[in-house]
Amino acid sequence: MAKTIKRSKAAFGKQVELYVKALLLKEGADVYTPEVDDKAIDILVKTPTNHFNEIQVKAVTNGALFAAISHNKPRNNYWFIFYSEELDVFWILSSQEFVAEASQNKKGKHIGKYSIQFHSKSNGTVVANPKYSKYEVTNFRRITM
Repeated sequence: MAKTIKRSKAAFGKQVELYVKALLLKEGADVYTPEVDDKAIDILVKTPTNHFNEIQVKAVTNGALFAAISHNKPRNNYWFIFYSEELDVFWILSSQEFVAEASQNKKGKHIGKYSIQFHSKSNGTVVANPKYSKYEVTNFRRITM
C-alpha cells in the first residue's frame, strides 16, 4: 500500500480495513462487514465449509508496535490482521497465537491489555522482527480456507 497524505489514526485505520477487504475480495473470498464495530470485529469471512472467521484489523503508520489491545476471549474463529505502513508488511495471527505471542500489561492504565512489537531496529533502521516471520503474509489464505 503506497503512503498517502497525512490523516488521523481513525481515518488511517478505516483506510487499511477497506484495503484488506478489497484484497480479500480480489482473492475471491466471501466478505461481510458488520454494521456496528462494537465487538472488535471489522470483517467477517465465510469459509468454503460455511463457517465464519471474525477479523480484527490493526494498522500503524510507523514501526510495528501494536499496544493496548483488549482481547479477553480467545476463540478458534477469531483472527488478527496487523499492518505496518512503514514496513509495508501484513501479519496474520489467530486469536490463540496472539495471546501466546503478545505481552499482557500487568500494571498501569492498560492493565490486562496486550501489546506486540513486530519490528526491531538494525543499524538505526526499522525492520520486521524475524521472530515473527512465520506470521508474515502476502495473501489471506490462512483465514479464507
